[in-house]
Amino acid sequence: MGKEVTQRHEIADYLNVGTADTEKYALMGAGFTALGESPNAQSKTKKYINEKASTTSVNSYQPQFDFEADQIKDDEAVQFIYNIGRNEKTGSGCITQYVRVELWNPVTGKDNTFTARKFNVAVVVSKMDGEDDQVISGSLNAQGDFIDGEFNTETRTFTEAAQAAS
Repeated sequence: MGKEVTQRHEIADYLNVGTADTEKYALMGAGFTALGESPNAQSKTKKYINEKASTTSVNSYQPQFDFEADQIKDDEAVQFIYNIGRNEKTGSGCITQYVRVELWNPVTGKDNTFTARKFNVAVVVSKMDGEDDQVISGSLNAQGDFIDGEFNTETRTFTEAAQAAS
């Protein structure tokens, strides 16, 4: 039996370009040349007096999703991020929702619906430059715990796991 490795195209990323009250998810696809997940486990190490070696435990996570995108003028996700950097938005002006969809993990009995995680994120634009094409780079920094659930790629709606089960 072969070992099948998940391919990058089997992960879909959606950014809320609407509001928290009226979500409108745009696919982060065309234009994006990089978008990776760094769970950033936070650990604590302690050495007890009766042991030679230390003990390490993971006590939290600080997820970050670094991105790089060509500035495509008619792409909603790219323009949403561009406007945050261009207008030097701060505080709540940089906060939105981000959904990471596992396209290799469909929800049984539901068409176009896949397992997903929803994050509240602060959009951090660190660079907007380029020799030829304009490139935008930065990160989506998670705020608090993610919400487990499912995402319908046709309707572009996220349903929390507790609601999906009922």
